[in-house]
Amino acid sequence: MATLSLPVAHPQVSLWRQGRRRLHGLPSCQFRHAGRVQSSYRGLEALYDDGYGTVKDLDYFYQALGQLVEHDSGPPCWLCPVDAGSTVEDAPLMLYLPGVDGMGMGLCMHHKALGRIFELRCLHIPFHDRTPFEELVTMVEDVVRAEHSTSPNKPIYLLGNSFGGCLALAVAARNPRIDLILVLVNPATSFERSEIKKLLSVFSPLSNNACIAITALLNYNIDNEVNMALSRMQSGQHPLEALIRLTSNMSTSLKHTNILDKLPKDTLKWKLKLMKRAAQYANCRLQSVTAEVLLLASCDDNLLPSKSEAYRLQNKIPKSKIFFFEKHGHSLLLEHGVHVSSIIKCAGLYRHSRHYHRVFDYIPPSTTELKEVDKASIDLLFRTCPAMFSTLEDGTVVRGLAGVPEDGPVLLVGNHMLLGIELISLAAEFMRHKKAVVRGIAHPLLFPKKTKTWSEGHDFFDFLNLWGGVPMTYKYIYELLATGEFVLLYPGGYREALHCKGEEHRIFWPEQTEFVRMAAQCNATIVPFGVVGEDDLMRAYSKHLNLRDAKHEVIFPGVCMKIPGRFYYRFGKPIPMRGRQDVLTDRRAATVLYAHIKSEVKGIISYLLEKREEDEYRKISRRLMFMASQGFNTQVPSFDP
Repeated sequence: MATLSLPVAHPQVSLWRQGRRRLHGLPSCQFRHAGRVQSSYRGLEALYDDGYGTVKDLDYFYQALGQLVEHDSGPPCWLCPVDAGSTVEDAPLMLYLPGVDGMGMGLCMHHKALGRIFELRCLHIPFHDRTPFEELVTMVEDVVRAEHSTSPNKPIYLLGNSFGGCLALAVAARNPRIDLILVLVNPATSFERSEIKKLLSVFSPLSNNACIAITALLNYNIDNEVNMALSRMQSGQHPLEALIRLTSNMSTSLKHTNILDKLPKDTLKWKLKLMKRAAQYANCRLQSVTAEVLLLASCDDNLLPSKSEAYRLQNKIPKSKIFFFEKHGHSLLLEHGVHVSSIIKCAGLYRHSRHYHRVFDYIPPSTTELKEVDKASIDLLFRTCPAMFSTLEDGTVVRGLAGVPEDGPVLLVGNHMLLGIELISLAAEFMRHKKAVVRGIAHPLLFPKKTKTWSEGHDFFDFLNLWGGVPMTYKYIYELLATGEFVLLYPGGYREALHCKGEEHRIFWPEQTEFVRMAAQCNATIVPFGVVGEDDLMRAYSKHLNLRDAKHEVIFPGVCMKIPGRFYYRFGKPIPMRGRQDVLTDRRAATVLYAHIKSEVKGIISYLLEKREEDEYRKISRRLMFMASQGFNTQVPSFDP
């Protein structure tokens, strides 16, 4: 995380006092910095269970669907999933609007993940129901308006799947003044251009059940089933058992043909009429949609041209973003590896009020999201095998993070390595062993306004949002410390992260003491730290800073890779700031403490550079031999601190 040095063009004291004045209107429970606190994230703990770790499949869905159809009667209604679990405090409302099948169980794979952070309700339209599209719009609209009248400042989420996407767009177009956020999954606004319309016209002489069965087969995605089987094997399931489950899922649609026998004869004709009307209604009103829209589009959709339709809708709707899924079919919400809650968080669309706030609307990573980080960074971790040390209050250096305080607010202050490559290992280690989210203070360039994302795993910018990174401002630093967070600050900023040839392990700190004063104001604990090892992995070979046209212009250095060595981290002795009023009132005292912290970081870097020479496992060849004999999940020894 290449971070930004504290600005020099503004007075030091006025900025953080101004930030404090702006915070007086917020709930007092969020600013208990008079004592030791741990950020609670509205009652949701870090590494919470989002349910994605429990691999579900089509068989699970069809069993639930069969039970639902068995007692399916009456008008459309709202279902509240019982397996969603408890929600966070003040959770916003999410309404799930199903596909043309009308089944409210279409979100079953995501009940727990979405139910933890939303008040979740699912619209269910029985097979026998013949409610016109306009009346369905009115039904959803009534719920939206009632919720808005109760909580006018809270957003309302509409998750529309296929046909439900048209329904969501219609409601948004008719209610432009209500704060709506739309998540549209392969919306059926492209129905008139779809292959399914042509195919069903060809197969129209066949029975309704035969046509529906053909549609289901076209919707089937064998790649997804194979990926699900591989996921089971990776989680420890016997390969033979996973293979049996794979073949069972492939015959699922045949095993549940008894569902088709319960459908009224005119079902297909009615559903096609309903879909056609929904697409026409929504398309005529796209120019009236002012809501934020997140489009989830499958590139291998055999029923609708979802990829091209996503581009078309983005051109029509001003505030829209696209997330493409390259190897997924039409039933995206039923396929393995699709984590809707993570996508909403990465897109910066999860909020509790009219405007997104990076501190107070933040939701910590789940267990699945930590696994995604591990998956993306496994190559780096394998190459660098980080060894972390910390310092106890008596000055003893120990392996691990035992010397770092358990509760916030904590301000971690240290040095960047080249390209900020040390960040991922540091954040993951704190999450894994202390269940603490390290909130990085980052350069504003690392928060681009992306309008398109592909599903080849989350990129660095997504991980930055998942891990709670915030742009560099004094206001954000104060708010994070005041809420009891672990805050990661690099005073050297991008100057250290993008350093030149021959500047390895040097620090470039501006002479500014503002973070020291804010730590004292919030009774935070400052933990200086140092990290070394970039010279064992890569090196900069350019003098690129001479090419800058402006002092703060960001230019990336030329980098060449080396045979991997090892990363070493050490967290110094904690410096409690409780009662340090002298730092707030005496600028000289703040300067002295700042110089002490800077000296500590330099000393830690020198310590690590010296001690790593004693590590017999510094070379990757020795580590490979150790892991081959002891297991790849065994902690590799390091030097004796």
